[in-house]
Amino acid sequence: MTSFLISFIVFLAVAVAISAAGLRMWIRPKEAIERVTGAGQPASEVMPVHPSLAFRDLLVKLGNYIPQSPKDVTVMRRKLIRAGLRQENALIQLYGWKVVMAVALPALMFMITLRSDADPTNKMLVIAAAAGIGFFGPNEFVNLKAKSRQKQVRRGLPNALDLLVVCVESGLGLDQAILQVAKELEHAHPEISEEFALVNYELKAGKRRAEALRNMAERTAVEDLKKLVAVLIQADRFGTGVAQSLRGHADYMRVQARQTAEEKAAKLGVKLVFPIFFCILPSLFVVTVGPVVVKIIRELIPMMNNM
Repeated sequence: MTSFLISFIVFLAVAVAISAAGLRMWIRPKEAIERVTGAGQPASEVMPVHPSLAFRDLLVKLGNYIPQSPKDVTVMRRKLIRAGLRQENALIQLYGWKVVMAVALPALMFMITLRSDADPTNKMLVIAAAAGIGFFGPNEFVNLKAKSRQKQVRRGLPNALDLLVVCVESGLGLDQAILQVAKELEHAHPEISEEFALVNYELKAGKRRAEALRNMAERTAVEDLKKLVAVLIQADRFGTGVAQSLRGHADYMRVQARQTAEEKAAKLGVKLVFPIFFCILPSLFVVTVGPVVVKIIRELIPMMNNM
């Protein structure tokens, strides 16, 4: 019994000593923590910054120099949200782009017009116009991007509505149906999928369903989506069947899409007048009248000269 106890004590002491040595020599928790947090790294071993991140930081610094009106900030932030640019520093980066473009374009035009023989007044006007285009160009880019995104949302809404009807009629609740539609349309229509995913995140954050749906309509500013949100809110408020309301709204949107297509088809004849007149008729005249003109030039004019 005594030998067994001595052996156990020796084994325990050796195990504790090896564990302590391993913790101190191999694991080194302090160095691991410093490596993760970067506290123990000297200044020369700091990871280099990627050029794109450095340029983004430069845009942020330049954007901070532009005075911001609260009214303009609200309007531009709303446009950025509708364009899908929802980063934290998106507005400041936009102002940074305005500064960069307002400086780069006039400099480029100055280099182009430096060796030109044009009037100095015209050169100054061109440089001033380049500065205006550079300063207001990013705003127009945001507007075009917002319109393009609204068009994509409007294009993907019928498919999303049909899938929403199928999910609700199969027994899912409205919240789960919105989440399922966001997952299914992630690759086919990423814009509408992103909006439905944001609605799901707001619901998980504790917002009421009506408020989350109104926020989606406000973010996109698409009329068809606003109508869908109004239908869902009314169905939730008055206790009517969500599946029945969605089915009726899907039929309404299908009829409206058919009427819109018929309207565009009716306008097509008027819109084709100018392409036909300026593009097709000249080629027809060349094909039909061209050989006659060539024959007149070759035969009739020499005959008239010989008379």
